[in-house]
Amino acid sequence: MTRRSVIIGTGSYLPARILTNAELAATVDTTDAWIVERTGIRQRHIAADGELTSDLAVAAARRALEAAGLTADAVDLIVVATATPDQTFPACATVVQHKLGMTTGVAFDVAAVCSGFLYALAVADAMLVTGAARTALVIGAETFSRLLDWTDRGTCVLFGDGAGAIVLRAEEQPGTSADRGILSHRLHSDGRYNDLLFVDGGPGSTGTVGKLRMKGREVFRHAVTNLAAVMTETLAAAGLAAADVAWVVPHQANLRILEGTAKKLGLASERVVVTVDRHANTSAASVPLALDVAVRDGRIRQGDLLILEAMGGGFTWGAAAVRW
Repeated sequence: MTRRSVIIGTGSYLPARILTNAELAATVDTTDAWIVERTGIRQRHIAADGELTSDLAVAAARRALEAAGLTADAVDLIVVATATPDQTFPACATVVQHKLGMTTGVAFDVAAVCSGFLYALAVADAMLVTGAARTALVIGAETFSRLLDWTDRGTCVLFGDGAGAIVLRAEEQPGTSADRGILSHRLHSDGRYNDLLFVDGGPGSTGTVGKLRMKGREVFRHAVTNLAAVMTETLAAAGLAAADVAWVVPHQANLRILEGTAKKLGLASERVVVTVDRHANTSAASVPLALDVAVRDGRIRQGDLLILEAMGGGFTWGAAAVRW
Protein backbone atom coordinates (compact mmCIF):
# COMPACT_ATOMS: atom_id res chain seq x y z
CA MET A 1 0.00 0.00 0.00
CA THR A 2 1.06 3.59 -0.67
CA ARG A 3 0.06 6.75 1.16
CA ARG A 4 -1.45 9.28 -1.26
CA SER A 5 -2.73 12.83 -0.81
CA VAL A 6 -6.33 12.75 -2.01
CA ILE A 7 -8.35 15.88 -2.84
CA ILE A 8 -11.61 15.58 -0.90
CA GLY A 9 -12.98 19.11 -1.32
CA THR A 10 -12.58 22.24 -3.43
CA GLY A 11 -13.71 25.81 -2.97
CA SER A 12 -13.24 29.24 -4.47
CA TYR A 13 -14.09 32.88 -4.00
CA LEU A 14 -14.21 35.88 -6.33
CA PRO A 15 -14.72 39.49 -5.18
CA ALA A 16 -18.09 40.99 -6.05
CA ARG A 17 -16.76 43.80 -8.24
CA ILE A 18 -16.35 42.91 -11.92
CA LEU A 19 -14.16 45.12 -14.11
CA THR A 20 -14.91 44.70 -17.81
CA ASN A 21 -12.67 45.40 -20.77
CA ALA A 22 -14.97 48.23 -21.78
CA GLU A 23 -14.44 49.92 -18.42
CA LEU A 24 -10.67 49.58 -18.77
CA ALA A 25 -10.85 51.05 -22.27
CA ALA A 26 -12.29 54.22 -20.75
CA THR A 27 -9.15 54.79 -18.66
CA VAL A 28 -6.25 53.28 -20.64
CA ASP A 29 -5.37 53.12 -24.36
CA THR A 30 -6.95 49.77 -25.21
CA THR A 31 -10.14 48.20 -26.53
CA ASP A 32 -12.21 45.16 -25.73
CA ALA A 33 -11.33 43.66 -29.12
CA TRP A 34 -7.57 44.20 -28.57
CA ILE A 35 -7.66 42.49 -25.16
CA VAL A 36 -9.82 39.56 -26.28
CA GLU A 37 -7.79 38.93 -29.44
CA ARG A 38 -4.46 38.81 -27.59
CA THR A 39 -5.45 37.22 -24.28
CA GLY A 40 -8.99 35.82 -24.35
CA ILE A 41 -9.84 37.92 -21.28
CA ARG A 42 -13.23 39.66 -21.16
CA GLN A 43 -13.46 40.64 -17.48
CA ARG A 44 -11.77 40.28 -14.09
CA HIS A 45 -12.78 40.55 -10.43
CA ILE A 46 -11.30 43.27 -8.21
CA ALA A 47 -11.14 43.15 -4.40
CA ALA A 48 -13.07 45.84 -2.57
CA ASP A 49 -11.37 48.47 -0.45
CA GLY A 50 -10.46 46.80 2.82
CA GLU A 51 -10.93 43.30 1.39
CA LEU A 52 -7.67 41.47 2.13
CA THR A 53 -5.97 38.47 0.57
CA SER A 54 -6.64 36.56 3.79
CA ASP A 55 -10.37 37.35 3.48
CA LEU A 56 -10.45 35.83 -0.01
CA ALA A 57 -8.46 32.82 1.21
CA VAL A 58 -10.77 32.20 4.17
CA ALA A 59 -13.90 32.35 1.99
CA ALA A 60 -12.43 29.80 -0.44
CA ALA A 61 -11.20 27.61 2.43
CA ARG A 62 -14.62 27.52 4.08
CA ARG A 63 -16.24 26.38 0.84
CA ALA A 64 -13.60 23.68 0.38
CA LEU A 65 -14.11 22.46 3.95
CA GLU A 66 -17.88 22.40 3.41
CA ALA A 67 -17.41 20.34 0.25
CA ALA A 68 -15.17 17.93 2.18
CA GLY A 69 -17.68 17.65 5.00
CA LEU A 70 -15.11 18.84 7.54
CA THR A 71 -14.71 21.64 10.03
CA ALA A 72 -11.53 23.65 10.43
CA ASP A 73 -10.48 21.76 13.55
CA ALA A 74 -9.89 18.67 11.38
CA VAL A 75 -7.05 20.47 9.58
CA ASP A 76 -3.48 20.23 10.85
CA LEU A 77 -1.69 21.97 7.97
CA ILE A 78 -2.40 25.18 6.03
CA VAL A 79 -0.22 26.22 3.10
CA VAL A 80 -1.11 29.49 1.38
CA ALA A 81 0.41 30.37 -1.98
CA THR A 82 0.40 34.13 -2.50
CA ALA A 83 2.50 37.01 -3.81
CA THR A 84 0.17 39.54 -2.18
CA PRO A 85 0.02 38.76 1.56
CA ASP A 86 -1.77 41.13 3.90
CA GLN A 87 1.53 42.05 5.56
CA THR A 88 5.24 41.47 4.96
CA PHE A 89 4.95 39.21 7.98
CA PRO A 90 3.49 37.23 9.66
CA ALA A 91 2.47 34.72 7.00
CA CYS A 92 -0.94 35.08 5.42
CA ALA A 93 -1.52 31.43 6.36
CA THR A 94 -1.39 32.22 10.08
CA VAL A 95 -3.97 34.97 9.55
CA VAL A 96 -6.17 32.47 7.73
CA GLN A 97 -5.63 29.98 10.55
CA HIS A 98 -6.83 32.56 13.10
CA LYS A 99 -9.83 33.65 11.02
CA LEU A 100 -10.89 30.00 10.71
CA GLY A 101 -10.81 29.74 14.51
CA MET A 102 -7.88 27.33 14.64
CA THR A 103 -5.31 27.37 17.44
CA THR A 104 -3.32 24.25 16.55
CA GLY A 105 -1.54 22.90 13.51
CA VAL A 106 1.08 24.32 11.14
CA ALA A 107 0.51 27.30 8.83
CA PHE A 108 2.92 28.99 6.43
CA ASP A 109 3.12 30.71 3.03
CA VAL A 110 4.80 29.68 -0.21
CA ALA A 111 5.99 32.40 -2.60
CA ALA A 112 6.34 31.25 -6.20
CA VAL A 113 3.95 33.74 -7.85
CA CYS A 114 1.76 32.12 -10.52
CA SER A 115 3.30 28.69 -9.84
CA GLY A 116 2.67 29.11 -6.13
CA PHE A 117 -0.27 26.73 -5.92
CA LEU A 118 1.73 23.92 -7.56
CA TYR A 119 4.60 24.55 -5.15
CA ALA A 120 2.22 24.60 -2.18
CA LEU A 121 0.56 21.41 -3.39
CA ALA A 122 3.93 19.64 -3.62
CA VAL A 123 4.96 20.78 -0.13
CA ALA A 124 1.67 19.68 1.41
CA ASP A 125 1.83 16.35 -0.42
CA ALA A 126 5.32 15.70 0.95
CA MET A 127 4.14 16.39 4.51
CA LEU A 128 1.07 14.19 4.15
CA VAL A 129 2.77 11.17 2.60
CA THR A 130 5.52 11.23 5.24
CA GLY A 131 3.01 11.43 8.07
CA ALA A 132 3.92 14.95 9.21
CA ALA A 133 0.27 15.92 8.70
CA ARG A 134 -3.01 14.17 8.07
CA THR A 135 -5.35 16.79 6.58
CA ALA A 136 -4.25 19.94 4.76
CA LEU A 137 -5.77 23.10 3.36
CA VAL A 138 -3.86 24.27 0.29
CA ILE A 139 -4.91 27.73 -0.82
CA GLY A 140 -3.97 30.07 -3.65
CA ALA A 141 -5.10 33.63 -2.94
CA GLU A 142 -4.23 36.97 -4.53
CA THR A 143 -5.18 40.63 -4.59
CA PHE A 144 -2.97 41.19 -7.63
CA SER A 145 -4.82 44.36 -8.58
CA ARG A 146 -2.81 46.12 -5.87
CA LEU A 147 0.46 45.42 -7.69
CA LEU A 148 -0.67 46.82 -11.03
CA ASP A 149 0.31 49.99 -12.81
CA TRP A 150 -3.11 50.99 -14.09
CA THR A 151 -1.52 53.20 -16.79
CA ASP A 152 0.32 50.24 -18.38
CA ARG A 153 -2.04 48.64 -20.86
CA GLY A 154 0.38 45.73 -21.38
CA THR A 155 -0.11 44.47 -17.81
CA CYS A 156 -3.15 46.03 -16.14
CA VAL A 157 -5.58 44.26 -18.50
CA LEU A 158 -4.19 40.81 -17.65
CA PHE A 159 -4.77 40.33 -13.94
CA GLY A 160 -7.55 39.96 -11.40
CA ASP A 161 -8.19 38.95 -7.80
CA GLY A 162 -9.52 35.73 -6.31
CA ALA A 163 -8.84 32.64 -4.25
CA GLY A 164 -9.12 28.88 -4.62
CA ALA A 165 -8.64 26.13 -2.07
CA ILE A 166 -8.51 22.36 -1.77
CA VAL A 167 -8.66 19.99 1.16
CA LEU A 168 -6.09 17.17 0.99
CA ARG A 169 -6.27 14.06 3.15
CA ALA A 170 -3.70 11.28 3.45
CA GLU A 171 -5.18 7.91 2.43
CA GLU A 172 -3.76 4.45 1.81
CA GLN A 173 -3.96 3.41 -1.84
CA PRO A 174 -2.81 0.27 -3.72
CA GLY A 175 0.24 2.03 -5.15
CA THR A 176 -0.55 2.06 -8.89
CA SER A 177 -1.23 4.75 -11.48
CA ALA A 178 -4.93 4.05 -10.96
CA ASP A 179 -4.74 5.32 -7.36
CA ARG A 180 -6.80 8.32 -6.32
CA GLY A 181 -4.84 11.39 -5.29
CA ILE A 182 -1.58 13.04 -6.27
CA LEU A 183 0.40 10.60 -8.41
CA SER A 184 3.40 12.79 -9.24
CA HIS A 185 4.59 16.37 -9.40
CA ARG A 186 7.61 18.15 -10.81
CA LEU A 187 8.82 21.68 -10.03
CA HIS A 188 11.44 23.88 -11.70
CA SER A 189 12.90 27.37 -11.46
CA ASP A 190 15.43 29.46 -13.35
CA GLY A 191 16.40 32.82 -11.88
CA ARG A 192 18.11 34.02 -15.05
CA TYR A 193 14.74 35.32 -16.26
CA ASN A 194 13.94 37.57 -13.31
CA ASP A 195 13.79 40.70 -15.47
CA LEU A 196 11.10 39.31 -17.77
CA LEU A 197 8.40 39.24 -15.07
CA PHE A 198 8.89 40.95 -11.73
CA VAL A 199 7.73 43.61 -9.26
CA ASP A 200 10.01 46.65 -9.08
CA GLY A 201 10.05 46.95 -5.29
CA GLY A 202 10.17 45.13 -1.99
CA PRO A 203 10.88 45.58 1.74
CA GLY A 204 14.52 44.61 1.36
CA SER A 205 15.28 46.88 -1.61
CA THR A 206 13.07 49.94 -2.10
CA GLY A 207 11.02 49.63 1.07
CA THR A 208 7.90 49.85 -1.10
CA VAL A 209 5.51 47.30 -2.58
CA GLY A 210 6.37 48.19 -6.19
CA LYS A 211 4.49 47.53 -9.41
CA LEU A 212 4.38 44.56 -11.75
CA ARG A 213 6.58 44.72 -14.87
CA MET A 214 6.54 42.20 -17.70
CA LYS A 215 7.97 41.54 -21.16
CA GLY A 216 5.01 39.65 -22.51
CA ARG A 217 6.41 38.18 -25.72
CA GLU A 218 9.41 36.63 -24.01
CA VAL A 219 7.25 35.22 -21.20
CA PHE A 220 4.86 33.69 -23.74
CA ARG A 221 7.69 31.92 -25.57
CA HIS A 222 9.14 30.40 -22.41
CA ALA A 223 5.70 29.49 -21.03
CA VAL A 224 4.59 27.24 -23.89
CA THR A 225 7.92 25.39 -24.03
CA ASN A 226 8.37 24.98 -20.28
CA LEU A 227 4.80 23.97 -19.53
CA ALA A 228 4.61 21.33 -22.25
CA ALA A 229 7.93 19.88 -21.05
CA VAL A 230 7.01 19.74 -17.36
CA MET A 231 3.62 18.19 -18.10
CA THR A 232 5.28 15.43 -20.13
CA GLU A 233 7.86 14.92 -17.36
CA THR A 234 5.18 14.73 -14.66
CA LEU A 235 3.05 12.23 -16.56
CA ALA A 236 6.09 10.05 -17.28
CA ALA A 237 6.96 10.03 -13.58
CA ALA A 238 3.53 8.52 -12.89
CA GLY A 239 3.83 6.00 -15.75
CA LEU A 240 1.22 7.84 -17.77
CA ALA A 241 0.96 9.68 -21.09
CA ALA A 242 -0.97 12.62 -22.52
CA ALA A 243 -3.55 10.24 -23.98
CA ASP A 244 -4.51 9.23 -20.41
CA VAL A 245 -5.43 12.81 -19.41
CA ALA A 246 -9.10 13.62 -19.02
CA TRP A 247 -8.63 17.29 -18.13
CA VAL A 248 -5.82 19.83 -18.16
CA VAL A 249 -6.33 22.38 -15.36
CA PRO A 250 -3.85 25.11 -16.25
CA HIS A 251 -2.74 28.43 -14.88
CA GLN A 252 -5.04 30.95 -16.53
CA ALA A 253 -2.53 33.46 -17.89
CA ASN A 254 -3.50 33.84 -21.52
CA LEU A 255 -5.80 31.83 -23.79
CA ARG A 256 -3.09 31.64 -26.45
CA ILE A 257 -0.70 30.03 -23.96
CA LEU A 258 -3.36 27.50 -22.97
CA GLU A 259 -4.04 26.62 -26.60
CA GLY A 260 -0.35 26.51 -27.52
CA THR A 261 0.53 24.21 -24.64
CA ALA A 262 -2.32 21.80 -25.39
CA LYS A 263 -1.34 21.69 -29.05
CA LYS A 264 2.28 20.94 -28.20
CA LEU A 265 1.13 17.93 -26.15
CA GLY A 266 -1.32 16.77 -28.78
CA LEU A 267 -4.32 17.41 -26.52
CA ALA A 268 -7.67 18.65 -27.80
CA SER A 269 -8.60 22.14 -26.63
CA GLU A 270 -11.90 20.70 -25.38
CA ARG A 271 -9.94 18.89 -22.64
CA VAL A 272 -8.57 22.17 -21.22
CA VAL A 273 -10.45 23.91 -18.41
CA VAL A 274 -10.65 27.59 -19.35
CA THR A 275 -11.67 30.38 -16.97
CA VAL A 276 -9.29 33.11 -18.13
CA ASP A 277 -12.11 34.85 -20.01
CA ARG A 278 -14.00 35.46 -16.73
CA HIS A 279 -11.24 35.54 -14.12
CA ALA A 280 -8.20 36.88 -16.02
CA ASN A 281 -4.84 35.92 -14.47
CA THR A 282 -5.28 35.50 -10.72
CA SER A 283 -1.69 34.28 -10.22
CA ALA A 284 -1.48 31.58 -7.52
CA ALA A 285 -5.29 31.43 -7.30
CA SER A 286 -5.92 30.55 -10.93
CA VAL A 287 -5.37 26.77 -10.87
CA PRO A 288 -7.53 26.04 -7.80
CA LEU A 289 -10.18 28.49 -9.06
CA ALA A 290 -10.37 26.64 -12.39
CA LEU A 291 -10.37 23.29 -10.61
CA ASP A 292 -13.30 24.28 -8.41
CA VAL A 293 -15.28 25.52 -11.41
CA ALA A 294 -14.81 22.24 -13.27
CA VAL A 295 -15.59 20.11 -10.20
CA ARG A 296 -18.77 22.00 -9.39
CA ASP A 297 -20.11 22.03 -12.96
CA GLY A 298 -19.68 18.25 -13.17
CA ARG A 299 -16.99 18.05 -15.83
CA ILE A 300 -14.51 16.38 -13.50
CA ARG A 301 -15.66 12.97 -12.32
CA GLN A 302 -14.18 10.35 -10.02
CA GLY A 303 -11.45 8.40 -11.77
CA ASP A 304 -10.52 11.21 -14.16
CA LEU A 305 -6.81 11.92 -14.56
CA LEU A 306 -6.02 15.62 -14.23
CA ILE A 307 -2.82 17.45 -15.06
CA LEU A 308 -2.39 20.74 -13.22
CA GLU A 309 0.26 23.18 -14.48
CA ALA A 310 1.52 26.72 -14.00
CA MET A 311 4.41 29.04 -14.72
CA GLY A 312 5.23 32.37 -13.11
CA GLY A 313 7.83 34.98 -12.33
CA GLY A 314 11.23 33.74 -11.28
CA PHE A 315 10.85 31.87 -13.60
CA THR A 316 9.13 29.12 -11.65
CA TRP A 317 7.02 26.38 -13.18
CA GLY A 318 5.57 23.00 -12.33
CA ALA A 319 2.88 20.39 -12.85
CA ALA A 320 1.04 17.71 -10.92
CA ALA A 321 -0.77 14.55 -12.06
CA VAL A 322 -3.85 13.94 -9.94
CA ARG A 323 -6.42 11.15 -10.08
CA TRP A 324 -9.83 12.44 -9.05
